[in-house]
Amino acid sequence: MPKRFDLIVWDWDGTLADSTGMITQAVLMAAAQVGLPAIDKQTASHIIGLGLQEAIHALYGDIPVHQAQEMARLYKANYFAGEHEIALFDEAVDLIKSLHHQGFKLAVATGKGRRGLNMALQYAELTPYFHATRTVDECFSKPHPQMLEELMDNLFAVPERTLMIGDTSYDLQMAQNAGVAAIGVTFGAQPAEKWQHLNPIQQFNDFASLSGWLLAHA
Repeated sequence: MPKRFDLIVWDWDGTLADSTGMITQAVLMAAAQVGLPAIDKQTASHIIGLGLQEAIHALYGDIPVHQAQEMARLYKANYFAGEHEIALFDEAVDLIKSLHHQGFKLAVATGKGRRGLNMALQYAELTPYFHATRTVDECFSKPHPQMLEELMDNLFAVPERTLMIGDTSYDLQMAQNAGVAAIGVTFGAQPAEKWQHLNPIQQFNDFASLSGWLLAHA
């Protein structure tokens, strides 16, 4: 069966990595450490996918710059302390390797920083399988389309043959802004009602179903 897509771009946290809980806890701890008002876990999880500064602003608005900077520093310390313990979803490693061997171009577009993504790829032993990656350190935060536009330019892909896979409205809005198809997953940070209006071509509630569809239809 001919391939529908040449380039498959993955979000990392909540899409390939089962990291939503770790990120949420790191956010809550950092907010408490700098004396900001407590928020619930669901609210904290819904900013996953944004760049760190954008996420802090989404949660707390225009707080003093020094307080936002200190929260960002503490979040990173909290998160990196446990990142090596974060597992990928079952079947994720096998799927990435299978898609690579089938000739797909694979990329990552993430709200993580460069250091965090490089460490995560190293821990997962997936670095060789991705042809290019973009983080919030090099590009505007999602949902700006810059990450996807640069990945397509770098890998000689066109929008109509590019697929974005993510777990948040930021991922799917970025895809729409870049003119590419998207798949949404509900096993990450946001429930489907947060992003269904962005018209993903498919929606999956578990990684196994996503894997089966990609291997058969991508």
